[in-house]
Amino acid sequence: MSQSPRTRTVVSCTLLVAALGAGTTACGSSDGHPLSAQPYDAAGQISFNAPAGSQKADPDKPLEVTAEGDDGRITDVTATDAAGRHVAGELDADGARWHSTSPLAAGAHYSVRVSTEDEDGAPGRKIMTFDTLEPPKKKQLKVVFGPEAGKYGVGQPVTASLSAPVKGKQARAVVERALKVRSTPATEGSWYWVDSETLHYRPKEYWPTHATVSVSSNLGGLKINDKLWGAATKPLRFTTGDRVEAVTDAASHTMTVYRNGEEINSIPVTTGKPGYSTRNGVKVVLGKEYFVRMRGTSIGIAEGSSESYNLPVYYATRLTDTGEYVHAAPWSVGSQGSANVSHGCVGMSTGNAAWFFETVRQGDITRTVNSSGEDMPTFGNGLGDWNMGWKKWRQGSALLAGTKEGPAAVDAARLRPGV
Repeated sequence: MSQSPRTRTVVSCTLLVAALGAGTTACGSSDGHPLSAQPYDAAGQISFNAPAGSQKADPDKPLEVTAEGDDGRITDVTATDAAGRHVAGELDADGARWHSTSPLAAGAHYSVRVSTEDEDGAPGRKIMTFDTLEPPKKKQLKVVFGPEAGKYGVGQPVTASLSAPVKGKQARAVVERALKVRSTPATEGSWYWVDSETLHYRPKEYWPTHATVSVSSNLGGLKINDKLWGAATKPLRFTTGDRVEAVTDAASHTMTVYRNGEEINSIPVTTGKPGYSTRNGVKVVLGKEYFVRMRGTSIGIAEGSSESYNLPVYYATRLTDTGEYVHAAPWSVGSQGSANVSHGCVGMSTGNAAWFFETVRQGDITRTVNSSGEDMPTFGNGLGDWNMGWKKWRQGSALLAGTKEGPAAVDAARLRPGV
């Protein structure tokens, strides 16, 4: 006569008690259930709507586990893909049925762990696996993170470039929730949707000095909308150096350079003259070029006019996409520290320009004050991200817009200490 899983478990426990001797309790509890019993195979108690064998499941269809017969119930279901992403689900109060409430990922391998108990309370378990269909390649959204791996200044934002436009708050929330930024030391931060294909991420304040920043995506296989599924993304890791900040006062014709809050140099400079005034605001260093040929035609000055120029320039540190630099300007040394005579750049002696060139790195902070020029835009001409206040920046997030600052907001931003 065959024995039920429940009967076999009790017999094995009884034999163990006998072997240990009278008065010894090797297993058992006040209600008579064996505490050390191994869960029985619950395959006969449950049914599963995913295909068997080599067939793959449709990720658009919910996952469902159902208890069979009247002699047991489901107590717990955990469904996880190979990337460690959990599938949310709901279990009926009577334990008769569990169904997923979040979509499955496409092209994923899932493991489903089902826990049950029979009518006597004995635990059962069944682990099942299945794969989901791959999404069409033409419908996959690719993400490229920036900058490249390396060491940067504390003002360097993270960028995410999308291969296709994403519109609508719900679709953007799926994307943004999957893009994770972690820093060590940890600091609060948020993504901002610059447009439908570009996101920028920055902390509330600048990055901590000597921090490690890790950027990754869990978007692979996730359904974004009816037309797009997420593709795998190459992660990014970079570090920060000291906090280097150069403040140019256009009124006093002086640049003051600070490292970690302490002044390390004061340099006489010239900035943009009337009609070509240097932009006010924060500009993150974009890069450095030892030699640049600067022409007036690049900023709309007609060749041959009184303002026309064509000059070889050395030690050029780029601040904007439209050609604003900090550079050597030996032709204007007589005006440096006393007058503004440039076409918008910050000019200084060759020696000072060489020192500045060697001192700063990409991602360091420059700031212009007391100029009659326009304000540096937040986007569209380099990295002006820090010219937007934090409260407004948060409103550019699909997850944080309309929420108040606090622990929940930090959690939604997915900023965590590095592990």
